[in-house]
Amino acid sequence: MVTDLALAQERQLTFSILKTAIAALSSVIGRNTELLLHNLETPEHSVVAIANGHISGRQLGSPILGGPEQDKGFALVMDAASSNTTGPVITDTYDTVIGGRELRSVTAVFRDSSGTPFASFCINADLTDLNLAQRFLENLQPAPTGGDDTRSDPADMELLMAQIIQTSSNSLGLGKMNKRAKVEAVRAMQERGLFIVKGGVEKAAAALGVTRFTIYNYLEEIRNMQKSPQNE
Repeated sequence: MVTDLALAQERQLTFSILKTAIAALSSVIGRNTELLLHNLETPEHSVVAIANGHISGRQLGSPILGGPEQDKGFALVMDAASSNTTGPVITDTYDTVIGGRELRSVTAVFRDSSGTPFASFCINADLTDLNLAQRFLENLQPAPTGGDDTRSDPADMELLMAQIIQTSSNSLGLGKMNKRAKVEAVRAMQERGLFIVKGGVEKAAAALGVTRFTIYNYLEEIRNMQKSPQNE
């Protein structure tokens, strides 16, 4: 049986290696690529290493919820947490958006010998300017601007959680939601990472007028739908 001390040493070594890798890579990558390392045990100030944080507006100590919209890295963390195996899990590349800018992203989640996910290493490449140049050449005319590059990144975790719940539920109408609508709202909250933050399940349950056990059932239903052949 692995002791708590051994697990802590294992995690510390992994963080040390990943921080060194980010420091080395930051000297050769372009300014359009963000590298960041999250400590999943402290979601309120999860960023422990970062390069080119101007892309997302994050810095050391920023919360994990301050990331790109529709970040599939959150779903990967949830899947890693429910798995019985150990070792890292890596997503396929996926598209995300932040402040109107187009990113190509990939996430790796690291688990200790007990199978618990504790670190997330993310790479976000800002392709906005490249895509604009490509469209310019294709159309042989000036391309539209990439839009406003400002974003709201509240530092208060409670406000972030409230915003995620509100934006996930507004279009569905809380007072008129049937089960399917509530499941879709939970899916949106999961994609934004609400449920990896302590208290997220309880806050979602209160907003939807259900119990926290119902939220867990919805999450299990979502995972089953994602694994079914019709969703492949």
